[in-house]
Amino acid sequence: MQNSPKLETERFVLRKFNDKDLLDLHDILSDEVVNTYLPWFVSKTLDDTKRFLEERIYTEYQNDVSYFYAIESKDTHKVIGYVDVTDIDLEEKCGDLGYGVHRDYWKQGIASEVGLAVLQQLKQDGFAYVHATCDQKNIGSGKVMQKCGMIYQYSYEELWKPKDILVVFRMYQINLDGNNERVFKKYWNMYPNHYVEEI
Repeated sequence: MQNSPKLETERFVLRKFNDKDLLDLHDILSDEVVNTYLPWFVSKTLDDTKRFLEERIYTEYQNDVSYFYAIESKDTHKVIGYVDVTDIDLEEKCGDLGYGVHRDYWKQGIASEVGLAVLQQLKQDGFAYVHATCDQKNIGSGKVMQKCGMIYQYSYEELWKPKDILVVFRMYQINLDGNNERVFKKYWNMYPNHYVEEI
C-alpha cells in the first residue's frame, strides 16, 4: 500500500493536491450547489479553502496509507474535482469512497471514471471491500456508486453534523475480494432507524 500513488484514466490524472491547486479547489468548495450533500459548509474565502487543504487533505498525506486525489484534466491541467478514500481500516482492509466534481463538469461520467480507477488501485493494494454513502435525495451520487460496481445494502437516518440536519443515507458497498456475503454493518448498528429500501 502507498500514500496516494499517482493514477491515470483516459481523461484525467489523479495525483496529490498541492498549494498551486488552491484556486481550482476554491471554485469547487465555494459552490453552494456542489456542496449541498457534502459534510462541510461552503468555503466563503480563500482562507477557508486553504484551511480545508491543510487540515483535511494534507493531514491525509501524513498517514502511512491514504488515497486523496486531485482530479486533473489531461487537456487543460485544471483540477476539476477530487476523489478519496477515508476512514481507512487497515485491519479490515476497507475504507469509504467519496468524490466531488465542479458543477461545470457534471453529467460527463467523471466521478465513475475516477472512482473505478481508485477501486482498481485498492484491489491491487489488497483492500477487501469499500463502502460509500449518499443522501437519499442525491440520486446522481447513487448512480455513480452503482456504475462503480457498488451494491446498495441498506438505509439509515442520521442527524448529520456539522450541518445539523436529519438525513436518510443509503449505504453502498463493493467486495473486492469476492466475499459477497459481507456487509459493512457500522451504520446499521449505530443508528436505530435503519431499513432496506426497494430502489
